[in-house]
Amino acid sequence: MKIIVCLKQVPDTTAVRIDPKTGTLIREGVPSIINPEDKHALEEALVLKDNYGATVTVISMGPPQAKDALREALAMGADEAILITDRAFAGADTLATSKALAGAIRKIGEYDIIFGGRQAIDGDTAQVGPEIAEHLDIPQVTYVQEVKIEGEDLYINRALEDGYEIINVKAPVLLTAIKELNAPRYMHARYIFESANKEIKIMTADDIDVDKAELGLSGSPTKVKKSMTKEAKGQGEVVNKPVSEAVSYVLKKMKEKHYI
Repeated sequence: MKIIVCLKQVPDTTAVRIDPKTGTLIREGVPSIINPEDKHALEEALVLKDNYGATVTVISMGPPQAKDALREALAMGADEAILITDRAFAGADTLATSKALAGAIRKIGEYDIIFGGRQAIDGDTAQVGPEIAEHLDIPQVTYVQEVKIEGEDLYINRALEDGYEIINVKAPVLLTAIKELNAPRYMHARYIFESANKEIKIMTADDIDVDKAELGLSGSPTKVKKSMTKEAKGQGEVVNKPVSEAVSYVLKKMKEKHYI
């Protein structure tokens, strides 16, 4: 079994600030981490490796410092790592990003499962995983909270807003993980030492057989107009009335504000 895990290095959002003049993220001095749900995706791949002897390849698109995230993945137990990096990828939206990742995955060759996180904390779009599956013309299951394998069949427990559904699918398939899937392991001392000597393969725009006009800013039909921090809520109002009067009062206020 061969598994590919798509990882993204993201700024730790607990330390992110917004420039009040430009409305853009201030990244200087902000620590970078593996996107949390991508880490759950990696953990599930490693669980399958432990149970079925799978090989796990981690892949990331980003600047050279994204190697740190890939090194961490290797230290957790991944077998090999690939960094897709090139100035041609700069400014990529989800569509251009997914095309680059899909192109790199085609170059990798055969695979059974592609794992990714549901969404990245610096974008929250949940688009890249499904778009990769569409480019590769393979089935996809999102919001995965459990994976079981029986013979050649995968049984995927997919979370819904009001419950769950069990989906039977065969490889190759793309799965996007949510935090309920597992608890990611820590880096292992043995793998930390081994990963120090492992080469991280580099792929550029010239290596992935994707038209450069479809990559980076030129291949991105969406643009971020402005970013802003969430405004603090105003002070609430305490309603000291009998229940029936309080309900009528609250309904009246909600209608005034056009909430209902």
